[in-house]
Amino acid sequence: MAAIDKHAGSARIVPLTREHDDYLHDESRSHGEAESISFPTTEGEIRAVLRALHAAGTPVTVQGARTGLAAGAVPHGGHVLNLSRMNRVLGMRRDDAGAYFARVQPGVILSELRKNLHARSFATEGWDDASLQALRALADAPEQIFPTDPTEASACLGGMAACNASGARSYAHGAMRQHVNALRLVLATGDVLALRRGEQRACGRHLTLVTEGGTTLEVELPAYEMPACKNASGYFVEDDMDAIDLVIGSDGTLGVISELELALVPAPAVTWDVSCFFTVEHDALDATVAMRHELGCAAAIEYFDGAALDVLRRQRAESTAFSSLVEPPADAACCVYVELQCASEDEALAELARLGALLERAGGSAEHTWVARTELDREALTFFRHAVPESVNMLIDERRRIDPAITKLGSDMAVPNERLHEVMDLYRTTISEAGLEAAAWGHIGNNHLHVNILPRSAAEYAAGKELFARWARAVTDMGGAVSAEHGVGKLKRDFLEIMYGYQALAEMARVKLVFDPRGQLGRGNLFDEELLDSLRQAGALDGDAEKGGA
Repeated sequence: MAAIDKHAGSARIVPLTREHDDYLHDESRSHGEAESISFPTTEGEIRAVLRALHAAGTPVTVQGARTGLAAGAVPHGGHVLNLSRMNRVLGMRRDDAGAYFARVQPGVILSELRKNLHARSFATEGWDDASLQALRALADAPEQIFPTDPTEASACLGGMAACNASGARSYAHGAMRQHVNALRLVLATGDVLALRRGEQRACGRHLTLVTEGGTTLEVELPAYEMPACKNASGYFVEDDMDAIDLVIGSDGTLGVISELELALVPAPAVTWDVSCFFTVEHDALDATVAMRHELGCAAAIEYFDGAALDVLRRQRAESTAFSSLVEPPADAACCVYVELQCASEDEALAELARLGALLERAGGSAEHTWVARTELDREALTFFRHAVPESVNMLIDERRRIDPAITKLGSDMAVPNERLHEVMDLYRTTISEAGLEAAAWGHIGNNHLHVNILPRSAAEYAAGKELFARWARAVTDMGGAVSAEHGVGKLKRDFLEIMYGYQALAEMARVKLVFDPRGQLGRGNLFDEELLDSLRQAGALDGDAEKGGA
C-alpha cells in the first residue's frame, strides 16, 4: 500500500475515512471499500498519484460523478482516484470544414457543458489564442450541441467515455464513441498515451502504440466478433480498428482518461416530441418497426410499458413532487415516445403526418397521441420520461426499508432489429412464469429495453438474478449484447462470459495486462480478479509480466 497522507503533486493521497463514505458507492446501490483517496485537478497530479501507487501495485478505482449503474466506480480495496475536480473546459477548435470541437477534462458534467454551449460562454482562463478565436466564431455560428444523451445529465464526460454511454438520442446520433475525436490516457505507471482518431490504427488484429515516455505497447486484440446491435459489452475490437475505440468503453481498466476532445454538431432547427399511447403492446412493437422504416427525422424512439405507466400514476396520486405529471390515458397499456429533429417546421409537419398515418395502421390513434412543439410542452414530456426511473427507484427504496437485502434489478440488453418481438415475448413469458413484478422502459428504437425486476423479498431478488442470467444466454443466442449502454463494470462480469466465452475473456484480460501489467486499474471490472491474477502469474513465469510497462 502506498504511504498515506503524502503529496503527489498538489493532490494528496489521504486515508479514506467516514467523511468519504459517498465515494464507496454509485447509482447501482453497490457498496465497496478502499484505504485511501485523492482528488487530482490536473493530468500532472494524476500521473504523480499513479506513480506513487505503482511500486506497491496498489489497486486503483477511477471515479467521476458516480452516476453509473454497473458498479464500475465502486472500489474493491486500494485507492480511489476521484476526477470530479477535473471539471474545466480546456479549449475549443474549429476545423477547416467549420466543425467545432471542445477539449475537456474528464470531470466536466454533461449538463454544465450543455449550459456553456447554449450560452456560448465558457470560463476561458488558460485558453490559447486558437481556442479564443474558435469561441468568437461560435458566437456567430448556429448553436452547437454535444448529442450524447444519457438519462442522467449529471454524468461526467470521462465516465461517459469509459462506459461508452448513449441514451435516448443514440437512435440517431449513436453512442459516445463516435463523438470522441481524441483523448489522453494516463497508464498505471504514470506514462501517457495520446490518441487521435484516424492516426493510430491496428493492422488486422494487432495494434502497436508508443507512449509519450517512449514505451512501445504491442497489443494482440481479441478474436471475437462484435454483435450487430447497440453494444457496450467489453472491449470494442474489429479488424484494422482505430486505437481510440479500444479505450472508449473499457470501464477504467486500461488507463485513466485525463482529457477528451469532443466533436460537436449543430443543434436541430426544430425539435418536437410525440407520445403515442397504445392499448395493446404488440401494436406498439409493430409501430416501432414501422417508424424505423418510415420516419426520417426521428432522433429517439423510446418505450414505457403498462407497469411503468402504473408506477407514474401512483406517484402522481401520492407525491406532490409528481403532481404536475401529465396523466396517461386511462386505458393506455404502453407508450412509444418519439423525438423529431427536423430542419424546418414544414419538414416536421410532414414527418408528423407520416407518423400519424402509421399509428393508425398499427392500432394507435390521434386521440391518444400527445404532441409537444413548444419548449414548455417539451419540458413536461421530458419530466414524464425521466420520472419513470426515478419513481421506480423510490418504490424500491420503500421496500428496502422493510428488507434492506433487496434492490432493483435493471437489465441493459439489446438485440438486432429482427429480434424485437422475440425478445419482448421472452421477457413477458419468463417474468410471468417466475411470478415477479417488473416494469420496462428504454430505447426501443435500438431494441434496447431496461427491464426492471421489482422484488418484494430476498427470495424474489434471487429469482430475478437467475432470470437475468437466463436472459443473457437467450439474448446472446439472438446475436445481442448483454450490456448496451451502461458498461459491464462489476455487476455484469458473469454475463460477459456468457456472451463471449472464457477464451475471449482471457484474450481481453491479456490486452489489459499490456496496458496495466500489475492489474491495478479497475480491479473487478470486466474480469474476475482470479482470472487476471492467474494470467499475471503465468506471465511472470514466462518472464514477461512487465511487458509493455514502464
